[in-house]
Amino acid sequence: MCGCRILADMGKLQSKFRKRSDLYRASQGEKVDNTFDSQVVQYEPAHHGSISTVTNLSPDLCVSGGSDQAVVVYDWKQGRMCQSFQGHNREVTKVMCYPGSTWIFSASRDKTVLMWDLNQGDEPIQEFCGHELVVNGLAISPEGRKLCTGSRDNWMCLWDIESAKCEQRTNISRNLVTHVCWVPSSSSLVQTSEDKTIRVWDSRTWQVTNTFPAKQYIQTHCDVSPNGNYLVSSSNGFGGQGCEATLWDLRQPGCKVVEYRGHLQTAACCMFLPTPPDGAAQVATSSHDGSVKIWDQNSAVCSGTLCLDGAGPLVSLAPTDSTNLLCASFNNGLHHIQVGHQAQVFGAESGGAGAMEIKVVSRF
Repeated sequence: MCGCRILADMGKLQSKFRKRSDLYRASQGEKVDNTFDSQVVQYEPAHHGSISTVTNLSPDLCVSGGSDQAVVVYDWKQGRMCQSFQGHNREVTKVMCYPGSTWIFSASRDKTVLMWDLNQGDEPIQEFCGHELVVNGLAISPEGRKLCTGSRDNWMCLWDIESAKCEQRTNISRNLVTHVCWVPSSSSLVQTSEDKTIRVWDSRTWQVTNTFPAKQYIQTHCDVSPNGNYLVSSSNGFGGQGCEATLWDLRQPGCKVVEYRGHLQTAACCMFLPTPPDGAAQVATSSHDGSVKIWDQNSAVCSGTLCLDGAGPLVSLAPTDSTNLLCASFNNGLHHIQVGHQAQVFGAESGGAGAMEIKVVSRF
């Protein structure tokens, strides 16, 4: 049985992330979901081993990668594997899809990025080589012609997708890249780093246009809101120190709006959730403490927490719509999480707080 308080086995996402275990406790007024194994549908596993990354290819299909070096396309609604691409010789660290296409890009600890097409067999159709260390950042330009990659080797590279030629590359000392996002309908990119800073790049000049004030801890991940106005980034940490996500206003670079605090271990992933009709804007975070949290974007109130007993670090999220979320774990594969409507939770001290019903529907 999955309890609402867990002792989770912590793992290591990349260097400098510590192994720890802590008892998770919910704060007052916060909904913590209980999920029983008997209620969760178990499908054929997508991977053998830990999963590092997951993203959406279509409303029904997701793409994931992990320690088994495979890039897997999975129908999460039907619970069946559609394709398993083999081409990397080390762990797959990031996957990215170009919206409205069958293009898939995968980055790896083998220092390469491979491009696949779901409709063109099981061999990569393009290879991007040139990094000297693990590739952690991967982003596609809005028009689908350029690819940005970032690595722990301090290099940020811009590639022409059709020719696989590296057109621009810049090395910044100590810029160990952890994640890259392209700002929608823009020439700008945003990048997080192990040097605790966030950088905004102009893809036309391949220059850094803004550097945000350094946070106290390594910035592990970032996401840009669909309207391009906001950025959310997440921090590593332990014992409740650090472990937060931060909302920034991209219209005022370096302007911190709110912080989302409540995780006890590294916040490994942060994502804007699609806003439901007449609903509030929300942010989702996942952590090495084995929990997923849903936050009100503007007030930073945590409206729900889901604890995945024994799943280990939860390192990647992929919202599919306003009520469905995919989550990658180190120990228990991929989880399909359903986010319900807000309810009222009444407590002696909280006086009644909005809470989100969250549950695991299936694992694969």
